[in-house]
Amino acid sequence: MLTIIFFLALIYVAWKMFVFGLKATWGFMKILCTVLLLPAFLVGLACVGLIYVAVPILIIAGITAIIGGATSV
Repeated sequence: MLTIIFFLALIYVAWKMFVFGLKATWGFMKILCTVLLLPAFLVGLACVGLIYVAVPILIIAGITAIIGGATSV
């Protein structure tokens, strides 16, 4: 009986650690994509000559940032 309780507690702790890891990774990836990858992607599009694709993406990102910034105040 004690083994079953220990096994269930072990599964519970492992699950909590897994969920915590996913939340931490998701937060890190959001920051990484916003700060590094999106500007690099837009600069790359502009350098290749796809400015007509980069401008709408920049506008959408700007509107999203304005709306997101206004709701977090």
